[in-house]
Amino acid sequence: MLRSQVSAVRFVLAFTLTSTFVLAQSKPRARDLGVPFDGTPGPTNAITDVKGVEVGHTTLISGEGKLVVGHGPVRTGVTAIHPRGKVSNDAAFAAWFTLNGNGEMTGTTWVDDSGFLNGPVMITNTHSVGVVRDAVIAWKVKHGSPDMEGYWWSLPVVAETWDGYLNDINGFHVKPEDAWHALDSAHSGPVEEGNVGGGTGMICNEFKGGIGTSSRVLDVKAGGYTVGVLVQCNYGSREQLRVAGINVGREIPEHTVWQKDVGSIIVVVATDAPLIPTQLKRIAKKVSLGLGRDGSYSGDGSGDIFIAFSTANPGAVGTKGLHQLTMLPNDSLDPIFLATVQATEEAVVNAMVAAETMTGINNHTVIALPHDRLREALRKHDRLAK
Repeated sequence: MLRSQVSAVRFVLAFTLTSTFVLAQSKPRARDLGVPFDGTPGPTNAITDVKGVEVGHTTLISGEGKLVVGHGPVRTGVTAIHPRGKVSNDAAFAAWFTLNGNGEMTGTTWVDDSGFLNGPVMITNTHSVGVVRDAVIAWKVKHGSPDMEGYWWSLPVVAETWDGYLNDINGFHVKPEDAWHALDSAHSGPVEEGNVGGGTGMICNEFKGGIGTSSRVLDVKAGGYTVGVLVQCNYGSREQLRVAGINVGREIPEHTVWQKDVGSIIVVVATDAPLIPTQLKRIAKKVSLGLGRDGSYSGDGSGDIFIAFSTANPGAVGTKGLHQLTMLPNDSLDPIFLATVQATEEAVVNAMVAAETMTGINNHTVIALPHDRLREALRKHDRLAK
């Protein structure tokens, strides 16, 4: 396919995703299929239930058949998460954690030392981290304002998972304008899931994977705070896949890909609870337990990297005077820990439920999680929601 044709497809897909995001939840999600989950989700059961958070995607799909490096087939994209919306320049308290380091998340050295996330979190494929990182800097410069401390510089947070089984990853098809589109088209409300954005060419537990999200709202007695999770899942083995405690992977053994735990997962956790970076580090670690519920053991070849941020304490960054902060005591964090585990577990399953069978380079095909077989397995073990 010619570059002009690829560009046309890029434009059409980008326009379509922008104009139809209200249909993001028209496809069934895991709960619609009767998968039982614990906890109370927010209005859209998405990371955007945390007020201010916006998510945007650019999805790139073109070509078919034999791989021709530089031409395709193309099955990739970019996802952007704005902690306080795309018009805000206010940094948020943040922390990150790596369960297994065979992956990349740029900018985390400064997140560690400063305790702040200043800008969006971007997710793409492994070989597009650099172009997306540079595009974020250019996007911020175009918006014409320094950071909250008055500096014209940026250390963007850009994470990746590998889509080279389905995508011409060495063709470098993600361009700066694709990152800009994801940033500019970000929105609140329902979030597109499955074969979209950075998750377009991803594989999860040897089914088609991609983007998934979920949220939890705490009881009023626990503060009524919201916790939202977004995943780009590209990890796991069919043999170990569990849904609602049932080893669904063994019930659907056909059409595997790797027959081992290969790939990566990026997880973004957002909350409006007033937490400081040391507490957010603890939140990020709890993602591991949610993935464990889904059957992950974080294999050697997997990059399992997580970041958590709080939208509380606006204006905490600055250069003058004392800063008055609000924070929860540590002994009040248990409900947030539990919400993080629950939302992570569900976000991964939502990604697989939303994803559709995809054929990519060299006619490699990855099947979607069959909804009827999932329901059958849960019913067999009396785990289908009534």
